[in-house]
Amino acid sequence: MKPQIFLPDDYRPAEDEPFMNERQLEYFRRKLEAWKAELLEQSAETLEGLQDSARNVPDLADRASEETDRALELRTRDRQRKLVGKIDAALRRIVNGEYGYCEVTGEPISLKRLDARPIATMTVAAQEKHERRERVHRDD
Repeated sequence: MKPQIFLPDDYRPAEDEPFMNERQLEYFRRKLEAWKAELLEQSAETLEGLQDSARNVPDLADRASEETDRALELRTRDRQRKLVGKIDAALRRIVNGEYGYCEVTGEPISLKRLDARPIATMTVAAQEKHERRERVHRDD
């Protein structure tokens, strides 16, 4: 088992330290795990809420409104389920030593980008190029 890495509560990855050193990896691992736990907790709350609201509402307008709310909630949870998958993939990249590097160019992804979006797999430039290509080749 790997020894626990000490990380002060106020630690933030800095550009002046070696890229993806143990402290940075631990920082992002904790950030990803906390995000995942929060999403799973919200998902459990949604399931409870949907079970509680599964009642027969006689008024058609109220029933339609409730169904719309339920559909929106389920769509949100589906997005979050996909996000949990991306978080798991990022955690695997940490274990494999691939975290923080662009999957297209192999260059380091900026710490600011990773802090804002810890599941990022591409540098900003590679992501913009990818999105431009998607827009051009998208079927309308």
